[in-house]
Amino acid sequence: MLVVDKTLFIRKHENDVILVQVYVDDISFGSNNNILCEGFIAVMQGEFKMSIMGELTYFLGLQVKQLKHGTFLNQSKYCFDLLKKIKLEDCKEVATPIATNCLIDADEVGQPVDSTKYRRLIGFLLYLIASRPDIQFGVCLCARFQANPK
Repeated sequence: MLVVDKTLFIRKHENDVILVQVYVDDISFGSNNNILCEGFIAVMQGEFKMSIMGELTYFLGLQVKQLKHGTFLNQSKYCFDLLKKIKLEDCKEVATPIATNCLIDADEVGQPVDSTKYRRLIGFLLYLIASRPDIQFGVCLCARFQANPK
């Protein structure tokens, strides 16, 4: 059996399931049965001093919207915060970030940029791919030039 995430716990009881995600000192949980959630809360509060913050709305850069017909995730706040961090919040939007048939070679005579900042930006953008697969090609193309960005 392959264990991928040691911080995600799943418990099934007949047709019901409860999922518990632990991240540092935060716990997010949910179930298709409110009785399982209430039981989990009772057990946890019996063992630990904790407060229930209510319905999950933001977690690890993901905005969460729970509706009757599904749970929806987006990263618009993460994206806007990223643009502010790199001072591009007033930039112009485009429908397609880059053509997939574009060939880009290393620019040997270009102006060098801070490689630490460049790698940090690539890391932010790689995380953003979770909800924006349309930018994956452009981000991965830029990631190829992390060793000597210009």
